[in-house]
Amino acid sequence: MFECINKKIKKYTWRQIACIKLSVLFFTLMIAKLWPGILGLNWYVYMILAIIFMIRPMIMLLKK
Repeated sequence: MFECINKKIKKYTWRQIACIKLSVLFFTLMIAKLWPGILGLNWYVYMILAIIFMIRPMIMLLKK
């Protein structure tokens, strides 16, 4: 299943990837709008989560 998806993703243009990123951004904003309590967290919580989710892609990027 993932092999098929990876083959299709490699055919995407930079515009299609940008559209996917923007859709994720707006979906996240919608969640923040519908669940206001999530915006009450301190800024460093978001920074820690960003670093945690950034580790694996950065390792894969620097490996090659």
